[in-house]
Amino acid sequence: MMKKAEREVEEFIGKYDMIREGDTVIVGVSGGADSVCLLFMLCALRDRLGFRVKVCHVNHGIRGAAADADEEYVRGLCGKLRVPCRIFRENVELIARNRKQSTEEAGRTVRMDAFETMCLEDGGTKIATAHHREDNAETVLMNLARGTGLKGLCGIRPVNGKWIRPLLVLGKKEIEEYLRSREISWCEDATNSEDDYTRNRIRHNIMPLLTEQVNAGAARHMDELSRQAQEVWEYLEQGVKRAWKRCVEPEYEAGSDQESETLRIKEQPFRSEASAVQKQLLRECIARVRGREKDIEAVHVMSLLALFDRQTGRSVDLPGGVKAERTYEGVILRKSPGRRDSEDGTNDLKQGVEIRIPGETRLPGGKGKILCRFIEGPNLLEARQIPQKSYTKWLDYDIIKYGLSARTRRSGDYFTVDGEGKRQKLKSYFINEKIPREERKNMLLIADGEHIVWIPGRRMSRAYQVGSTTKKILEIKIMEENRNGREDQSACPGGKSR
Repeated sequence: MMKKAEREVEEFIGKYDMIREGDTVIVGVSGGADSVCLLFMLCALRDRLGFRVKVCHVNHGIRGAAADADEEYVRGLCGKLRVPCRIFRENVELIARNRKQSTEEAGRTVRMDAFETMCLEDGGTKIATAHHREDNAETVLMNLARGTGLKGLCGIRPVNGKWIRPLLVLGKKEIEEYLRSREISWCEDATNSEDDYTRNRIRHNIMPLLTEQVNAGAARHMDELSRQAQEVWEYLEQGVKRAWKRCVEPEYEAGSDQESETLRIKEQPFRSEASAVQKQLLRECIARVRGREKDIEAVHVMSLLALFDRQTGRSVDLPGGVKAERTYEGVILRKSPGRRDSEDGTNDLKQGVEIRIPGETRLPGGKGKILCRFIEGPNLLEARQIPQKSYTKWLDYDIIKYGLSARTRRSGDYFTVDGEGKRQKLKSYFINEKIPREERKNMLLIADGEHIVWIPGRRMSRAYQVGSTTKKILEIKIMEENRNGREDQSACPGGKSR
């Protein structure tokens, strides 16, 4: 069993070109059976295939002593296998409240952020997670139940950029048999037996029913269906790319202060495309003008498709302030003046945009982006010595209480002016600095609740400055996009150039 499983995983890695010689693979290891199996599998293959393995473990801060025990288990395991290990500790319940997410969703985001951070800072080229065949079947089933198209049937892809899933070729039973055959123990997460999460309810109630009363190979058949759907989807995507070149003409509004791409869909070539290509092309057109694909439903695509059979001048409103209008040549899509999509990070700064840590956050209206990364370990001293520019700052990450947001001013805003903790109201600062009223209204602020962490281009709160006790530095950089679409660090959106 042991050699058979390793051979299947090795062949699966080769089939999808997951790992190449010289790669450094960041492996997410929780301590559970699946991730422990993945770690041992990759360690068994690393010398033969010529790649390196490093482990990332995230302590979610939810299960107290049990979570700490899992952390120690992973540390010990990595020591025995001589694998570098990095631990991330996060308060997922607090993060979930601040972001208004479910604990499940916040936990997933935290894990992805940790993997991405380690990949960036520790020289990773691939990120490996321990999804297996039943995980994929559950995903397909969940997508079906919620309402999905062909893309949802694709389930979990073996390779998605640098993210790889070498264990998708194995089932849960095979994973546990492999561990037992090698006399390897693992940790049991008590939350996995609860039905608080949707996936757990599918795993504990629906999948067993399908397996026992419909077909013992249900999970395998759903996994095979997802592979077929992936092949069809890839073929469709190629057709859409070709159709885009023939059917779509993009335009940009000269002199606009926002990304206001307009798309013209030419009727004659569009009508010659197959129905499946037409629908997916329209979905991508809406997403391009809107700025994101999430929440674009079949009803929106069908209403846009129906516009081709209506009279010139007729129009339909689509998600995110996108307006489509029938013309003599076909259909034109553009953002309605003054409209913003309040859920995709392009909303008005008055509402605030949550800053992704670590990662990239787009500012409203195409005015630039905020990049965040951590500087740790031997880089701490170096970071303290580097002169900080007006568009780049280093903060003491552990001081942050609620999470960072990019926004304009609100009543009650303040910042800390000295090392003794003395506060000053933002309004008083603006008055003292003789900042014009119009400029105050639109000035970009980086905030932690009501505490203004940084006024880009001007000053930073003393409370968040890096000091001798700082353990974790957060670098935050603001990049503005100039008229030619290039990134420009010389100006701060919403404030003065400095």
